Amino acid sequence: MTKSGSENEEVLKAAEAALQESGETVVMAVRGSKNRGIWGVSGRLARHMSKPRVIALTTRSSSTGQRAKADLHVLKHSSGGALQPAKVYKLKHLARVEVIASDVTGCTFVLGFDNLKSQSVSPPQWTLRNIDDRNRLLVCILKMCKEIVGRLPKVVGMDVVEMALWAQANTKTVPVSASAQDAQTVDGDTPNDLKVTVEEDLVSQAEEDDMEALLGTYVMGVDEAEAFSERLKRELLALEAANVYAILESEPLVEEVLQRLDSAMVCVEDMDEWLNIFNVKLRHMREDIESIESRNNKMEMQSVNNKSLIEELNKLVERLHIPPEYASSLTGGSFDEARMLQNVEACDWLANALRALEPPILDPSYANMRAVREKRAELEKLKTTFVRSASDFLRDYFASLVDFMISDKTYFSQRGQLKRPDHADLRYKCRTYARMLQHLKSLDKGCLGSLRKAYCRSLNLLLRREAREFANELRASTKASRNQTVWLEGSTGSSGSSADTSTVSEAYAKMLTIFIPLLVDESSFFASFMCFEVLPLVPPGGPSSAAKDGSNSDDSEDDLSLMDLEGNDIKPSQNSVELEALNEALEELLDGIQVCTC
Repeated sequence: MTKSGSENEEVLKAAEAALQESGETVVMAVRGSKNRGIWGVSGRLARHMSKPRVIALTTRSSSTGQRAKADLHVLKHSSGGALQPAKVYKLKHLARVEVIASDVTGCTFVLGFDNLKSQSVSPPQWTLRNIDDRNRLLVCILKMCKEIVGRLPKVVGMDVVEMALWAQANTKTVPVSASAQDAQTVDGDTPNDLKVTVEEDLVSQAEEDDMEALLGTYVMGVDEAEAFSERLKRELLALEAANVYAILESEPLVEEVLQRLDSAMVCVEDMDEWLNIFNVKLRHMREDIESIESRNNKMEMQSVNNKSLIEELNKLVERLHIPPEYASSLTGGSFDEARMLQNVEACDWLANALRALEPPILDPSYANMRAVREKRAELEKLKTTFVRSASDFLRDYFASLVDFMISDKTYFSQRGQLKRPDHADLRYKCRTYARMLQHLKSLDKGCLGSLRKAYCRSLNLLLRREAREFANELRASTKASRNQTVWLEGSTGSSGSSADTSTVSEAYAKMLTIFIPLLVDESSFFASFMCFEVLPLVPPGGPSSAAKDGSNSDDSEDDLSLMDLEGNDIKPSQNSVELEALNEALEELLDGIQVCTC
């Protein structure tokens, strides 16, 4: 016994010991390894995680006793080294036996069973030690499938003829279980004593005889190629002659065929004529379709242009639309303090609307449109109406405000009490209309001339009245040694003493200390309030500012710096025309003050 044979016997005995409790007969056992296959990049299975296993083929009697069953057991080594069952497969479910072509040794194969729970998982690969073990196992599996299961699985990657030749060269008997009906043989042998040799062919003797008889029908006894060629030529001529005789014998059929061909030709000619007619109609239809498509393209382009035109006209209409609330404020609205916010908003809208109808904001192509010209004329009319109404109101407002202060004696010095003039209330009320004055200037610069004159005349009356009342009270409170009114009348008599001269100087100094800062502040407020584009009359930190800070803290709110229509401060520049107009207005504002102080 060779070394390989002794090892096979040991494996067989170990497998029988492991499967002793199952009551199955071990037909064959062989050592190998189990590899879990994974799909590689080329689409073929690759091996991974090799584990040593023992594959055992067994037979057993079915519970009904009708027929024997064949199983394939996978045994693994326990921790003690003995074999123990790991998995069992039924050979009746074996559908495919495939030898892996990527293994150059040819010892790796896959057994495909059709009852696996997950067909998406690649089946395990089995690798045996050599080709002999592989062939011995596969030949035994095929033999058992044929005799017990009754069918053969599909074999891939392996030549069955080579397997049969190998089986003849390596004759060896392996035990296999017979059917349940033959459990007891004629000689009294048990199923365990029954032996089957693997040297038998995979094809039975009857099948082999049938194949030889079939192949014998194709044997022609040809010895030379020329004789065979001559024989084929004679057979061809005979077939052609037979065809000619058949045609001549079927003349009525030929005539019927010719008649049908003639009728078919007529139909073909009619069809050709109809096709020509349809071709002409289709050409005309094609021309009509092209014409319709051309008109549709033009209409689509016209529709797009009309849509764009409507959008532009809607934008233009939005510009030309005058909100009714603004129209009512500009034409006949009230100028009370509670309504000033609405009036300022209406002025903002009017100024923006006028700018929106002028290039470059408005497209020059729209400037000469009749609707634009009419709307511009309507806006100009609104502007003129509002400027006239606002100017009339402000002139009357300045006059009424000064008349109210003149009629109230509490604003002036009274007997026995010198009172410093206070214009905080006047400036606060005027400051309410400062924003509207800026809009009036942006709408019509010419309207500010009359407003400036009206303000100067009204305020001049107030200043003269305050100076006169203050001088009278100061004159009455001054005590002179001879005549209290001599110094007030401007006389320089030599009868006055040095004490009298000192008293008069103090009175003049006191009046100048009070009125000069007042007049400077009024001039600065007037320049800011009436929107003169000049530099400040008194720089910050100057003498008048210091006097103002020490005299009246409320005057710090008189900062009315110029702003544009967006609310941004405008840095004034020294405009000679504006400066000349300011000087003329200040002369009118301060006219007569020096007479009242004398």
